[in-house]
Amino acid sequence: MNEVTKIDRKQREYSEAAKASIGRKPQLFINGEWVDSSHDKVLDVEDPSSGKVIGQIVDASNKDVDRAVAAARQSFDDGRWNGLPPVAREKIINRLADLIEEHADELAELEAIDNGKPKGMAAAIDVPGAANHLRYMAGWASKLAGEVVQPAGAPTGTFFSYTQREPIGVAAQIVPWNFPLLMGTLKIAPALAAGCSLILKPAEQTSLTALRLADLVAQSGIPAGVVNIITGNGHTAGDQLVRHPDVDKVAFTGSTEIGKVINRTATETMKRVTLELGGKSPVIIMPDVDPAEVAPGTAQAIFFNSGQVCVAGSRIYAHKSVFDKVMEGMAETAAFWAPRASLDPEAHMGPLVSKEQHDRVMGYIEAGKRDGASVIMGGDAPGDDGYYVNPTILADVNPQMSVVREEIFGPVVVAQRFEDLDEVAKEANDTPFGLAAGIWTKDVAAMHKLASKIKAGTIWGNCHAMIDPALPFGGFKESGIGREQGLAGIEAYTETKTVIIKL
Repeated sequence: MNEVTKIDRKQREYSEAAKASIGRKPQLFINGEWVDSSHDKVLDVEDPSSGKVIGQIVDASNKDVDRAVAAARQSFDDGRWNGLPPVAREKIINRLADLIEEHADELAELEAIDNGKPKGMAAAIDVPGAANHLRYMAGWASKLAGEVVQPAGAPTGTFFSYTQREPIGVAAQIVPWNFPLLMGTLKIAPALAAGCSLILKPAEQTSLTALRLADLVAQSGIPAGVVNIITGNGHTAGDQLVRHPDVDKVAFTGSTEIGKVINRTATETMKRVTLELGGKSPVIIMPDVDPAEVAPGTAQAIFFNSGQVCVAGSRIYAHKSVFDKVMEGMAETAAFWAPRASLDPEAHMGPLVSKEQHDRVMGYIEAGKRDGASVIMGGDAPGDDGYYVNPTILADVNPQMSVVREEIFGPVVVAQRFEDLDEVAKEANDTPFGLAAGIWTKDVAAMHKLASKIKAGTIWGNCHAMIDPALPFGGFKESGIGREQGLAGIEAYTETKTVIIKL
């Protein structure tokens, strides 16, 4: 009997705080207040650990979107936020981070219930990461600066010219379901630090922590109308936000398919756009590694968050001399990564976020099998209630297979052998994506040579998914436009103005 099938996957009892948040009346946070929708349409909230409906949220109407944008527009135009001293904005943003930390346990539980990720993972990564992004960007509020520039074609002393950075205006921010709270704060932090007003729309599958965040925004001292949070479907509320004439910038994290639609739509009004999209990240394992050390790291690179990570290490290229040992080591992690209910304290991996995602991932696994892939680990789903898929390794694949070329966004990795650096760099780049890559080796020279050849926005050496607020993050090719985090992240919420004065 497979050990994975023995796990009790029944979801645990919710805390009273979580029950209160889940059971709240479906409303929207607009202009600093909880308000009813203009219509009575709602969306069900599911717990993916059980597959059961546990609550409802508003499916925002076009009128609701218009109201939220109007509130953001007014708050920006009257300067109630961007007119504050930068140190005042910095202090308030840090207060929001304080409030997140004060409610860390509740937020971690809500994230686990709503998304399916283990509460322990949310408590260790998502919630602290949310506070850290706010704190990092808060510091930039008082440090954005322009410069004095001498015109190249005018005599010295005849003109005084300088540049300055100004907030871009009203930002529409649409975030995905894989890291709801973390992605939400990653978006609002630079916008607030730059002086923008915003409308945040969480994914319709995972809106609970965003709604709870709205309560904390109200307590933090951020003026009414600066942060508005609305829930609803992407193809209705999200589309209306992207099209709205009073929105100056769109920031989206999600699939490449939807990102292309947003980019085309935003072009109609020349909105500024940042897009953090899909990936099919290669993980290259060189012959000098110790497979016993590397295998747990490469397993974590794909199975963390049930593989629902844009930078997941979903394509392994292991040198032929260590391939078998690495695969054996990864297969030994099956019990550790066996999916459990999100509130199970022993969980390291939970269910997928929805039935739709579960069916999508299982469809890819079956397609891989039909195309000739062999299953080293997993390849199936437990028969429990909930949207569980066992961690899966597919070998004997080729570059034409859909499991190799397309983003699965689940706990599925395809593994291939290689012999030389030029060959593996070419194979790693044989994808429309270019978000991230990993390299495992003791040879620093080989590490740098490979890093220079691989077309990706982030390259990790002997680690994976090390993401920090200070480091720019974004993709090459179809993995996105622009960068988030770091100085580049806040500059994306500004316009550069040049002032030239004749003396």
